Amino acid sequence: MGITEQRRDPELLLKKIQKESRGKLTVFLGAAAGVGKTYAMLENAHERLAEGVDVVVGWVETHKRKETEEMLSGLPVIPGRLIEYREKMLAEMDLDAILARKPRLVLVDELAHTNVTGARHVRRFQDVDELLNAGIDVYTTVNIQHLESLNDIVEQITEVKVRETVPDSILETADRVQLIDIPPEDLIKRLKEGKVYVPGQAERALKNFFRPGNINALREMALRFTAYRVDQQLNEYMHDHAIEGPWSAAEKVLVCVSASPFSAHLIRVAKRMASAMRAEWYAIHLDTPQGSGDERERDRLSRNLRLARELGAHVASLPAADMVKEIVSFCRKENITHLVVGKPVHNRFWEILKGGALVDRLIRKSGGIQIHVIQGKQSQDYVPKVETSVRSADVNWKQYLGGLAMLALMSAINYGMKEQLELLNVAMLFLLPVLLSAAWWGRGPSYATAVCTVLVFDFLFVPPVLSFSVMDIRYIWSFFIFLLVAFVAGGQTERLRSEAEFARQHERRTRSLYEFSREIAAQVELEPIIRVLAQSAAQALECSVAVLLPDERNMLKMRAWEKFADAEADIMQDANELAVAIWAYEHNEVAGRSTETLPSAAYLYLPLNVREKTIGVLGLHMSENRVNADQRRLIEAWAAMAAIAIERIYLTTEANHAALLEESERLRGALFNSISHELRTPLATILGSASTLLDKEITLPEAAQSELLENIRHGAGRMERVVSNLLDTARLESGAMKIKQDWCDIEDVIGAALKRLEEAVRQRTIDISIAQGMPLANGDCVLLEQVLINLIDNALKYSPADTPIEINATQEDKKIIVSVADYGRGILPAELEHVFEKFYRAADAIKISGTGLGLSICKGIIEAHGGTIWAANRPDGGARISFALPVVKQPVIQV
Repeated sequence: MGITEQRRDPELLLKKIQKESRGKLTVFLGAAAGVGKTYAMLENAHERLAEGVDVVVGWVETHKRKETEEMLSGLPVIPGRLIEYREKMLAEMDLDAILARKPRLVLVDELAHTNVTGARHVRRFQDVDELLNAGIDVYTTVNIQHLESLNDIVEQITEVKVRETVPDSILETADRVQLIDIPPEDLIKRLKEGKVYVPGQAERALKNFFRPGNINALREMALRFTAYRVDQQLNEYMHDHAIEGPWSAAEKVLVCVSASPFSAHLIRVAKRMASAMRAEWYAIHLDTPQGSGDERERDRLSRNLRLARELGAHVASLPAADMVKEIVSFCRKENITHLVVGKPVHNRFWEILKGGALVDRLIRKSGGIQIHVIQGKQSQDYVPKVETSVRSADVNWKQYLGGLAMLALMSAINYGMKEQLELLNVAMLFLLPVLLSAAWWGRGPSYATAVCTVLVFDFLFVPPVLSFSVMDIRYIWSFFIFLLVAFVAGGQTERLRSEAEFARQHERRTRSLYEFSREIAAQVELEPIIRVLAQSAAQALECSVAVLLPDERNMLKMRAWEKFADAEADIMQDANELAVAIWAYEHNEVAGRSTETLPSAAYLYLPLNVREKTIGVLGLHMSENRVNADQRRLIEAWAAMAAIAIERIYLTTEANHAALLEESERLRGALFNSISHELRTPLATILGSASTLLDKEITLPEAAQSELLENIRHGAGRMERVVSNLLDTARLESGAMKIKQDWCDIEDVIGAALKRLEEAVRQRTIDISIAQGMPLANGDCVLLEQVLINLIDNALKYSPADTPIEINATQEDKKIIVSVADYGRGILPAELEHVFEKFYRAADAIKISGTGLGLSICKGIIEAHGGTIWAANRPDGGARISFALPVVKQPVIQV
């Protein structure tokens, strides 16, 4: 029987585009081994091959089944890769060979398989994901018992622990799932006939895993999973075609994750509940001041959070002093409707000491949140073989000896003052070593010191002295009370020490991120930012840090490396390390040490992601093979901060480049429009006049000839001013214009400018006003003359021919101020701040000749002299353009 469904992606357009570039994943799902998944996959492959599709076999396990081997014949097979493991050569799928061959479709059997140590990935489903990212379609097989969220249910039903699992997201995001199913009787018959396992193995399987009840339960799980996907497809179809129907209410599920082994069971329960309700689900860890315990508990917490993440939960870690208050607050903030918690396993007395059971307090404060209490159980804390076990912490005997040393000192003091002290005072003083041991070294040394203190107190101070016997039985109760007080005080002191250390760690991490953000805020170049990033991250994370960024050819290169303390030499020169970094960059996945992808690397490589784009890689040299939850949060925070900082520089560079291109394009258009008009008009006049004069068939009177020659001279002068303005602008932009320092008389400069404009001003009235006793200006007389020429020419163009031009020169506050005024139309207020820009011309100046460069050249020359220039409208009409030059004290010439 086969049930097939095609999944349609309901995500946003960006995810649709990304999915189109990936290969298509088809999963042949079975309830158990022997139902014919591999046979059905090969049968479909033959059909595709007959259609002309490029099909290859990447890896298929025939288990020496005759029917499977016959179906395999005729299909191209890529040989496996031999890997040495424990002095044996084992074959695995050759991932690189498949990627190099790049077929249209590849067959990969047994999706849940764990690869041999030395392969690129730890798990085969990671190999499949890389093939899909390369655009290759994949056919694969898996049994329902390998689904991660069903792992504990399968163990409960079959009493067999399934070690190899795949994340639910693999099947949930598959493009096609085909259920392969046969009746239990047929499967048992195949087992007895030896078509699934060899005879001895088949008999054991029939007695254990393949009992009829187990098979039916697995079939039901497989059918339910496929039916859920079909229902999801139907809902999407109704939504796409606007078909009205009953829509379920929006539900959200929350599960709280801790370091307890039972948390894994709660996570799977929450996943199944969310899947059944088609709801979002969250997994949160409450980071209390007590921390996550020892290294073993922190490692278990990290595994639980990773499990929740792989099952598709929104994972978060929140600081919380009051767990109940924080859980309820999170539920209300995220609109959580279902909360999954574990049933208490402690006795009632323990719960009373802790202020009541967590479940009871949650129920009282939950309001409308539905709380699901799951029965707790003791489960084996299984550690996968692919990970290195965590070593227990070594006992620091110096701390215990320190507590005993303080006890000896206090004993000597009390014994020397026993005549002046009551036994109660002695007992109180003996609490001091206990408290100091707890404050300095923790609970263990404190408890050891407390026990030794009771023995010393009894031996030296309780009658009969110098003996461990007790004369008065009431002292026995005093000893117990002393121990209880010492244990409680020591425990509370150690807790306060832990809380203080917890607060210091968070403050140190927050301060390091803040200082880094402050340091890079003012940086506008990439190199200082990545150098500060490497230095700051190395100090905050206490490990060597490497920053790798792509070059112009998109080749990943190391741009910064910061060595921490006495770490090893720069192993980033190792080609294998660089290859792992390149893999993480190209696949946008975390790789290297403490991961399941290329875990033999010495560095942990995190891709720097911004806006769905990888811009670099952050490498961290990890001394341990694992990263706990606290470290992972800090590392992810630094990676996010680094990505934002680097992306800011890239965006700034792109913005500057875009602005430069836009400005260049604008200037190019303005230059083309201005020059084409300013050169074409006088050039046409020159050509026309010259052609007429050279035409021997036309006889012109002397006056007409003089007029034509004057037109040629006027046109040439106009062209000369255009070219001169262009050259002056180019010199100003390139910095090639040099200011020749000299002493200039403003009256002489004005006169020279009018002389050069003699023809233009011949028919105009020029009113000149120069104040008495004007000082000499220090600057380039020729360039200042050019400024006045441009200002006077501008006034002539924009004023009527029968109005005067006014030129004024005065001295004000150690400044020489020269202005040129006209009685024209003036300047619009909105244009006053733009008139000195290159190629800028007034909107109504189309009929007036000019390139829009004259005033910008004036601005550049005046500012090069250390002066300022501005424009204003006159009250009685017209415009006034003025510039100011600083007065420089003339040197005294000795005669």
